[in-house]
Amino acid sequence: MAQVARHVRVTGRVQGVFFRAWAQGEARELGVSGWIRNCPENAVEAHLEGEADDVDRMIERMRRGPSNAQVEDVSVEDAAPEGLGRFQLRR
Repeated sequence: MAQVARHVRVTGRVQGVFFRAWAQGEARELGVSGWIRNCPENAVEAHLEGEADDVDRMIERMRRGPSNAQVEDVSVEDAAPEGLGRFQLRR
């Protein structure tokens, strides 16, 4: 299966509800590497890398988010791989 990289932006009530920590756990479970961080305008953005099916599963999970989140929109764009070996929380 091909390796892919995607840049994802999630809007809604996604800050202050442990979205980033939840996403890190989900990514580790799926074997997806990359990073996630909060944005100034109450959104989160993430860079995801891995097998296409795993990255697609991660994006679908991000569309729902953790139980305390309210996801309004998710935008996805192709990205250049960064070659990260794990999933990191960034500020």
